[in-house]
Amino acid sequence: MKYFVIVNPTSGRGLGEKSIPQIESFLKEHNFDYTLAQTNGVWHAADLAEGAVRDGFDVVVCASGDGTVNEAINGIMRAKKAGHHGAAFTVLGIGTGNDFAGGTGIPTNLDDGLKALKAGKRKRIDLGLVKGGDYPDGRYFGNGIGVGFDAAVGNEAIKVRWTRGLLAYLIGVIKTVFLYYNPADVEIVLDDKETVRQRSLMISVMNGRRMGGGFQMAPESLADDGLFDLCIAETASKGRILQMIPHFIKGTQKTLPEIQMKRAKKVSIKSLDLTFPAHADGEFICLDGKALTLEIFPGELEIIHA
Repeated sequence: MKYFVIVNPTSGRGLGEKSIPQIESFLKEHNFDYTLAQTNGVWHAADLAEGAVRDGFDVVVCASGDGTVNEAINGIMRAKKAGHHGAAFTVLGIGTGNDFAGGTGIPTNLDDGLKALKAGKRKRIDLGLVKGGDYPDGRYFGNGIGVGFDAAVGNEAIKVRWTRGLLAYLIGVIKTVFLYYNPADVEIVLDDKETVRQRSLMISVMNGRRMGGGFQMAPESLADDGLFDLCIAETASKGRILQMIPHFIKGTQKTLPEIQMKRAKKVSIKSLDLTFPAHADGEFICLDGKALTLEIFPGELEIIHA
């Protein structure tokens, strides 16, 4: 089998570049037939992944954080839609959050990720497609969509340069609570039959389980059940938001009166007044959005997992 390894050298505050010798040493020691390439800009990972599939590579490996993982998934899907046989996919977790890996059974650290790559255990997972904002033709995602507060927190977390993972996102939460948030009045339609209308602090539409390196947005979600798991939070005071944070870390937020947990195959989100920010797998799809539509595609991606 041929492996194409995509490394984002800037992932994990530079951990990506520092990890290349370890990755190559492991691959050579275990006689992998591989090609390694480093990304050099936005959407380069998508181009590399698409090219790898078109060139007949059997496995695409992404050594990076969630944003680059998302790009690679979109590249694989571009090649697949063009008629090429889709490659298997896996992640070597060296990013800030590693949430895609954490929600799909892929190890979230480099050592265990390399061991899983060698073992080669496979399964198929679902992918979501979101349309709207800056992506009217759609962007695929593997982990989840965040609308509102969650997206604003991510924007603050990436500004934190001295730490990574859950701590960076906790700092982002605190900054967002006190510096910003004016939630929109939204209408959420589930499978064209159920409507939720409220002023929503946050809407998470999950294929995986967690965001922000450890916030359990959908602790009961399964990435291969053909359904999105939604966590919908009603607006709350600053003090109340801070009280809610431990529940999201523990995954017990469904016990809170402000929270609704739903499941659906198709979701539409429309603002009735203000615009909202939104992200897909941590990558912004809009800063001033008004409407999004989401659909799940069961079993669309084969992954190598632990």
